[in-house]
Amino acid sequence: MSDLTLFVDVVVPVAIPNTLTYRVPRGVNDSVGFGQRVIVRVGKTRLHTAVIKRVHSEPPLGYTAKYIELLLDEVPIITSAQMSHWEWMASYYMCTLGEVLGMALPAGLKLAAESKLVAAIALQEVDQEQVSDNEYLVLEALELRSELTIAEVAEILGIKTIQPLIKSLLDKGFVMTVDEVQERYKPKIETRVRLHADFRSDNDLHQLLDRLGQRAPKQLDLVMALLHIDPSRCEGVSRVALQKKAQCTSSVTKALVEQGVLQLDQVEVDRINHARHSLTPLKPLSRAQAQAYDEIKSGFQKHAVVLLHGVTGSGKTEVYVKLIKETLDRGEQVLFLLPEIALTTQLINRLQNYFGSDVGVYHSRFNQQERAETWMRVLKTGDNQYPIVIGARSALFLPFAKLGLIIVDEEHEPSFKQYDPAPRYNGRDAAIVLAHAHKAKVLLGSATPSIESYANCHNNRYGLVTINERFGDAVMPDVVCADIRRELKRKTMREEFTSLLIEEMEQTIRAGKQVILFQNRRGYAPLWQCKECGWVPECTRCDVSLTYHKVHHHLNCHYCGYTEQPPTACKSCGSHDLRSLGFGTEKIEEDLAELLPGARIARMDFDTTRSKNAYSQLLQKFDRQEIDILVGTQMVTKGLDFEHVGLVGVLNADMLLRFPDFRSYERAFQLMVQVSGRAGRKNERGKVVIQTYDPEHWVLKMVIEHDFEGLYRHEVLERQKFAYPPFTRLIRLSLRHKNSAFLRESAHLFANSLRQKLGHQRVVGPEAPYVTRIRNLYYQEVLIKLEREGSPTKFKQAIEDVMAEFRADKNQRSIRIVADVDPA
Repeated sequence: MSDLTLFVDVVVPVAIPNTLTYRVPRGVNDSVGFGQRVIVRVGKTRLHTAVIKRVHSEPPLGYTAKYIELLLDEVPIITSAQMSHWEWMASYYMCTLGEVLGMALPAGLKLAAESKLVAAIALQEVDQEQVSDNEYLVLEALELRSELTIAEVAEILGIKTIQPLIKSLLDKGFVMTVDEVQERYKPKIETRVRLHADFRSDNDLHQLLDRLGQRAPKQLDLVMALLHIDPSRCEGVSRVALQKKAQCTSSVTKALVEQGVLQLDQVEVDRINHARHSLTPLKPLSRAQAQAYDEIKSGFQKHAVVLLHGVTGSGKTEVYVKLIKETLDRGEQVLFLLPEIALTTQLINRLQNYFGSDVGVYHSRFNQQERAETWMRVLKTGDNQYPIVIGARSALFLPFAKLGLIIVDEEHEPSFKQYDPAPRYNGRDAAIVLAHAHKAKVLLGSATPSIESYANCHNNRYGLVTINERFGDAVMPDVVCADIRRELKRKTMREEFTSLLIEEMEQTIRAGKQVILFQNRRGYAPLWQCKECGWVPECTRCDVSLTYHKVHHHLNCHYCGYTEQPPTACKSCGSHDLRSLGFGTEKIEEDLAELLPGARIARMDFDTTRSKNAYSQLLQKFDRQEIDILVGTQMVTKGLDFEHVGLVGVLNADMLLRFPDFRSYERAFQLMVQVSGRAGRKNERGKVVIQTYDPEHWVLKMVIEHDFEGLYRHEVLERQKFAYPPFTRLIRLSLRHKNSAFLRESAHLFANSLRQKLGHQRVVGPEAPYVTRIRNLYYQEVLIKLEREGSPTKFKQAIEDVMAEFRADKNQRSIRIVADVDPA
């Protein structure tokens, strides 16, 4: 054991700018290393799980280092490549390394708030030969008291270096930690039943079955069920599954164990259920797919990043699969990023058909234990490792060792952008930096690429591969506009549906096909309004109107979650004549039930997919044609592949086109083209009906003609003229305070300070955003436009200097300032 006094610099998952230095107890000198988790005390009482960044022998300057409280890991749980990526992320997205760690590490691998121990088993059950004298003293103390803090354990034993002792008790399973010093991730243990070796020969087994048949039929049933599930007689099966199949209780199993017929094993198993597949051989690529594959391979020789621009239904996934197979054959890992959890259900099934249990999944709908388990499986090597991981943007933080390929599907999606909390990163861009660190390749895929990515192709930063035809000779859908103004004049509108859309829905359902309707607003109605004076109930904490949800008969705020009962009288004039205006997915679902009474209708939005498996269950029903019409928000626009969809309806295109944002035309085009692509993907040509007040709008013409190049040329000219991406880099600085007047005055001071540092032409604002108050905080925004050429580092440092000066000013420190780099 080394007598050297060691220190560790640790990253704590809180928003502090620097690492903190702690002293290492000599008892664990030989055990500490980079990437291990430790418990440290920050301040007097607060305990955190931190990660070791550096081990050294230099005491900190300016303060006396505390001891680490507990070393949690024998081996590192993060890699040096991860730490480097996190440091880049903190620097580029203007946040702290601690904030990145807080986002990256699953809660199952973090600890909670108080350092207390409790007994895991009764003292009389402890084998004294397994514990040291000091360990036994702790167990005796826990027998007398229900819980002990770490400080109390140190006091009882009269020693300061208690970390190895506590870790030993934890590892042996004699104690557990509670509350905040509780390691939340524990492997899942399953009891498995096996036939004892004495009965595995045919002769011994026949004698056993004859004996049980004469006197113990229930026991015979259990053994027969075991043989049916496990014909090898040695692998073993889950005790719960076996008893369910044999329709018997645990007492039957217990009796056979006592007789020595069966034996029980405790086995660590995955929490994530992997469906067992007989693996499907890779499908042969079509001519267009094979050409794209060859061009991607050629592109990777010249570029680290290649964009695959394939029209909807072109079969990009089969190209991805072949590239994945090739990467696995080289012994490397693959990360497959998707913007929405809804997309993972279909893709997981498709990839598991090809690659079986090699496919791991990582996203927020998994509980924390499952996420921690995936983390540990990615970290492992050999047969237990996940060579393929499918996930949302958070999968970027996993500890990959041999990453060879990252696929970012639907790369244009704003869902790849993290908004709150920090780091406010873009998953697509962070994936490209991660790949660079691993010397891996990145394939971006989209039918409607982002303007920025497409510009990178034109500037020769990325390679570009195009597929212009749908797979299997399917043709692009027929897109038509339904003129709402004309139908209103003719009085042919029925609720929010034009006569054209209703007629097309009826014909589609009669033909045995399915319909998808897209409306980018959930709830029943966006406005609850007084018919006399126009008063609208608003959120008490945000400057937005409340949305009516009929299913719960509530008015809800979609920003802060505030809820109230709909008023029966106007709070302005007292009138009882109140009505709902507008329509969301909930109202569409209700109106469809009246207009098309025989149709089977389902809704797919945030309200109907809150539970863990709601996405997959809904999509499975739609795939089995148990649903005729699927009404949804943006979830229905993204990458879903269903064979029997004959019609897609966009109910209000104008809401997409009129949004106050420089990307509104780009986003409107992407959403409408993507949802249109759900129609007619197999044998027959699909149809798309777009309802609008302005059928002559140029963006709608681009959608009808599937003309992405035309949209790109128009948008590039506009953005160059007004200095927006891809010609500039944007940083949005959001100032927040509960006093509106004070905030406006401070925001002007802040903007003027920025102009002095950065130059007047680079600073725009301050201005109030579209929603001026959220959760009782008023907002002002300052937009920074930086040139593309050169590094933005010096400008970011100047911005951070101004922010630091503001925070140091006692008159301004109550202002909260949030930096968002590359806002979506």
